[in-house]
Amino acid sequence: MQADLATPSTLILGIGNILLTDDGIGIHVIHALQAMARDGGMPFAVSLRDGGTIGLALLSEIEDCGAMIALDAMELGAPPGTVRSFEGAAMDAQLGGNKSTAHEVALADLMTAAQLAGYAPARRALIGIQPGSTQWGLTPTDAVSQAVPLACDIVVSLMGRWSHIP
Repeated sequence: MQADLATPSTLILGIGNILLTDDGIGIHVIHALQAMARDGGMPFAVSLRDGGTIGLALLSEIEDCGAMIALDAMELGAPPGTVRSFEGAAMDAQLGGNKSTAHEVALADLMTAAQLAGYAPARRALIGIQPGSTQWGLTPTDAVSQAVPLACDIVVSLMGRWSHIP
């Protein structure tokens, strides 16, 4: 059974290049969340989107959402598989800092465009996972793969907290 949120809809956006091992972790988390939803383990109605290496074409999806969570590989200066969540202004600050991948730049541009257009979601978060390798490969490294359940838990936790905010 899926609960309905007070917001019109929530977009969960996985970002990354699945051809580059850990760089595609945002997409792998989306796949895990899709499996949870199929198995009835996702307690919230959400839109799960593979954003790939992202682009301004996703702007219309942000316009239509009431809340957004982005998942991406990020240089956190931490051991591989470390997961950190940045919410609201902390997300904005993180996107405004140094970027190590092209899609980090694209996410910052996407959020800036949404803000300039007047429809950046008030409820927004970025879940970053420290990569260990971004070499050619279709599967994440073990340390980063082990971070997928924690990232899923953070998504569900954010959704639970946001569902109680009027």
